[in-house]
Amino acid sequence: MGSGIRPVSVAERRARLAARHRLASPASTVAGPVADTVADTVADIIGLHGTDPASVYLAAWARTGAGQADIEDALYGEGTLVRMLGMRRTVFVVPVGLMPVVQAACTDQIAERMRRDLARRVEESGIAADGGSWLKEVGEATVHALAARGSATGAELARDEPRLRAQLVYAADKSYGGPVNVTTRLLTLLSAEGLIVRGRPRGGWTSSQFTWSAAPEQARPPAAAARAELARRWLHAFGPAPRADLQWWTGWTAGQVRQALDQLETTDVDLGGATGVMLAADEEPPPAAEPWAALLPALDPSAMGWRDRAWYVGEHAPALFDRSGNIGPTAWWDGRIVGGWAQRKDGEIAVRLLEDAGSEASAAIAAKAQLLRAWVGADTRVTPRFRTPLERELAG
Repeated sequence: MGSGIRPVSVAERRARLAARHRLASPASTVAGPVADTVADTVADIIGLHGTDPASVYLAAWARTGAGQADIEDALYGEGTLVRMLGMRRTVFVVPVGLMPVVQAACTDQIAERMRRDLARRVEESGIAADGGSWLKEVGEATVHALAARGSATGAELARDEPRLRAQLVYAADKSYGGPVNVTTRLLTLLSAEGLIVRGRPRGGWTSSQFTWSAAPEQARPPAAAARAELARRWLHAFGPAPRADLQWWTGWTAGQVRQALDQLETTDVDLGGATGVMLAADEEPPPAAEPWAALLPALDPSAMGWRDRAWYVGEHAPALFDRSGNIGPTAWWDGRIVGGWAQRKDGEIAVRLLEDAGSEASAAIAAKAQLLRAWVGADTRVTPRFRTPLERELAG
């Protein structure tokens, strides 16, 4: 690596993670409405992984100390946060103002592929000879029915638009195959196209049974400009990092990454022998912070923000990830993962450290576990959707 390239140490990257991800000093004392504080905190890291509903609440609590009602208000009351399909065809919770950027930068391309695939499935299942026209008609009727109701479940919409009960056939020659209603697939497509959004769940904060409502009307930027803006935000939150990490996180092609970065003022840096990129205006290192502890949920954005995770995961990946690359609940100390946690049937938050992080770390993480147990409440149990080896073992 050339001597003219600024080196960025692992310690500096961890310090940036702590500051940008609001983990060194959770924003529970920030003035103003708590729902706004939650949304501002999420904006700092672009979005929270929304595949597992409980993870959204746990990730927001870890950074803000907000109560469940305040997080729910941000999601469904004030509506400052919205759940949408985004990067890598993954569900994220993002600030409502960032929704058009994510839509144009990532989701529009995903939606195009989804519509082609679903149209083909409609034709192969014998529902209609022209799958594209059928989807257009049924989709428009569904959006109209939803507008009339204001919010609705898939079952309610299927009563209004009976064609939603048409059955797709999957893997007919397999034991696990068979017919399924088109309802969920079409509603997911309409949400990917930015026409509808997932609303308040039918149950509590761990429920994944969502209602649907109309998406907010917002001007959509050109795709190239949106990709540049998303890249800028990612570099601010997750940089400096290799370009390959940005490509993995967004799901873009190498050409799209290059075009997005070409629109920004960036500089190359030396990440311990590998070339990274950072915003040129962001070269000043963050101030030193006191050592900090955090218990982060499965799929937390601080654990899933990079493809190359060795600098904060170390040797612990086999215990913390499932076979598909989903990370489970993690215990952090001063910018790195040192263990994991799970909730047991009796409500206890069980923690295991995978390395000797010292007595200060052990005490701080144990204190976080007590706070988390109290926050979750006596009657709620949190089980990640994607279970990992350590989480299964700790949960018993």
